Amino acid sequence: MAVSAICFVDTAKGQDVALKTNLLYDATKTINAGIEVGLAPRWTIDLSGNYNAWWANKSSRTMWKHYLVQPELRYWFCDRFSGHFLGLHGLGGKYNFSNLDNDIKIFGTDFSKLGDYRYQGWYAGVGLGYGYQFVLGRHWNLELELGAGYVYTVYDKFECPECGRQLESDVPYHYWGITKIAVGIVYLF
Repeated sequence: MAVSAICFVDTAKGQDVALKTNLLYDATKTINAGIEVGLAPRWTIDLSGNYNAWWANKSSRTMWKHYLVQPELRYWFCDRFSGHFLGLHGLGGKYNFSNLDNDIKIFGTDFSKLGDYRYQGWYAGVGLGYGYQFVLGRHWNLELELGAGYVYTVYDKFECPECGRQLESDVPYHYWGITKIAVGIVYLF
């Protein structure tokens, strides 16, 4: 009884399509956009894409280039585009980065090792996410989501960002951890 009252109060009925951007990607100068389409009262399918082709700092030879495609099937606890949801997402893309100085160590992965070389490769994975959309107005929502899962990647390792000899080739790597994080602005049609 209480759940149906909450669903009724928070619902933004009638929306079938949403356009969105992830503010966290925007903060890293990554071009991104997503579209989400209603399939049934509690089901949607979301497709987002991200592209980044910039140099962070040419003097330190830091580089971060990548693209990512991430489809997701979502189940909404109440009506779609409002409140809690669970998502099953896939992800895939390519990357080319170098000299990423950091001290990040999380879920058994030591990202600080990425600071001395250039890595180029592809990746694919799957994950489960939990999210919430806050209704801000008739056409606007704020979306939060966190997902975790598995990513398989194969990369080549090089001495330096732009040149240098190849040190390793076709190195496989298995990653378990965060696969999606979003703070998004959503426009509903």
